[in-house]
Amino acid sequence: MARRVVHVAQDAVFLNVPYDHRFRTLYLAYIAGLVHLGLEPRVTLGLPSGTRRLDKIAGLIASCRYSIHDLSYVRLDRNPPYATPRFNMPFELGLAVEWQRLNPPRHTWFVFEGKPYRILKSLSDLNGSDPQIHAGKVSGVLRELRNIFRRTRNQPTVPEMMSTFQTISRRSGSILAAAGATDLFEARVFEDLCYEARGAVESAALLKK
Repeated sequence: MARRVVHVAQDAVFLNVPYDHRFRTLYLAYIAGLVHLGLEPRVTLGLPSGTRRLDKIAGLIASCRYSIHDLSYVRLDRNPPYATPRFNMPFELGLAVEWQRLNPPRHTWFVFEGKPYRILKSLSDLNGSDPQIHAGKVSGVLRELRNIFRRTRNQPTVPEMMSTFQTISRRSGSILAAAGATDLFEARVFEDLCYEARGAVESAALLKK
């Protein structure tokens, strides 16, 4: 990515995760955890396809102070004409790595994985960079988010973050119905999930007073 002047939102996190129904529970965990930590998750949902989409993804990464890349979902797409892996997520990680290399004070990226040591085989160029291992569990995602985003005050506990996750998970059906959607991986649904997560955090904070 070429150097350019970009406004960086200090609390924004580019979230690079698979948009697959089998990943939906961890997807909700990322949203709940990041919002509870006072951060703003951003995703590529709603971006157009084609060359301009690539420009928008690069711009989205550049506008976020952080990015998280979950490479735990290792699958072959068996749809015709060939069974192939999907490379969008490692590609977007590469964009983030290069952006940080050119602008080290403006961006920090993190890699999450489900299994220890697997990334040494799947993406050996990252040797020397330790991934956050969540073991495919909601509690693991929340724990690792808390580990990398340490707050000097009002640091939430994993059980508190879990409560936010449970709230948006319970509300997800109503959110889908209100949006007329059948899939969590839609731009409007994502915005509503973030809104519900913020409401859950605010309600919990009021109860603690």
